[in-house]
Amino acid sequence: MDVVEALQRQATACEDLGSPMYAEVLRLLVDDYEVGGVTVEVLAEYDGRSFGEAIGLRLLAAVHGLVLSGETPELAAFYPSVGGTWDAVLGWEAFKQTMQSRIGEIRSLLAQPPQTNEVGRAASLYGGLLHLVDAVPLPVRLFEIGASGGLNLRADHFRYVADGTTYGAPDSPVVFDEAWTGKVPAADLRIAERVGCDIAPVDPLTPNGALTLTSYVWPDMTDRLERLRGALLVAQQVPADIRPEDAVSFVNGMELSEGHVTVLWHSIMWQYLRRTDRTAIEERLAGLGKQATESNPLAHVRLEPHRVLTHGHNEDGWEYRIDLQTWPGGELRRLGTATPHGQDLVWVS
Repeated sequence: MDVVEALQRQATACEDLGSPMYAEVLRLLVDDYEVGGVTVEVLAEYDGRSFGEAIGLRLLAAVHGLVLSGETPELAAFYPSVGGTWDAVLGWEAFKQTMQSRIGEIRSLLAQPPQTNEVGRAASLYGGLLHLVDAVPLPVRLFEIGASGGLNLRADHFRYVADGTTYGAPDSPVVFDEAWTGKVPAADLRIAERVGCDIAPVDPLTPNGALTLTSYVWPDMTDRLERLRGALLVAQQVPADIRPEDAVSFVNGMELSEGHVTVLWHSIMWQYLRRTDRTAIEERLAGLGKQATESNPLAHVRLEPHRVLTHGHNEDGWEYRIDLQTWPGGELRRLGTATPHGQDLVWVS
């Protein structure tokens, strides 16, 4: 995919998901690229890459990180994440000047894989686990692939409010008001182990790690920023083991445990894996599922996109679905749907 098409697709996604600022910046980047501006030099090595490499998001995060670190005060005036107000004319000029003056630094930051540790997806995980332990009342060993900084491994330490009922930790700095519609069971969720992997994990306990994670949140989406900042505080109190490992090796190393339900969880990362890797993970889960018993069960909880027909036409759309599969037996249940960032969560079971 060429750079222009990748940026245009990302602009549409940002607009659809509630970031008019980033949609505008991405379209201005397209215009600049097409006339041979500084964007060509910044993205010179990325023509022909797949959309899944998220080059647009990498560039936006690189610049946002400079803003958050206080290194570009002239641009910060236009970023809501640090108290500014976006302006399409003056803000774009400041953005372009930042690319010109910091081109080497920005290009080096582009090499880092995307860090989309979106805290909003924690509600899908938490509700999915409540459905699971309602049927399988055992302590949970929680394993996550594509965990980034592991913030969502602490999902039970966030507060969720739905239909006047509070779930999770009542005094948490991470609050989901109107967390979902539909019903989830009031099950006794106990997480005994929290382990994740990522090919380039970020340590949320370090200033640089916290900056990296924050830079990937879109600056005009203040609710997402508040949740992330709260989750960084939770991470200081709740340990999780995040390993620099690929997803296949990580899942191959998983084993069942007597008296626990072992859970593999992931969200909006399946598309980043090669087809052969996805197959290998599914085969490993099937193998573990054959070993599972009522006293050492296995579960797979995921929030991932599914291609669907829209309006009865032969056009492809996407549904972001929370699925739960359990062993012994391998039963697959569709629990609910959400947006890619985890909002508008609806439980259907």
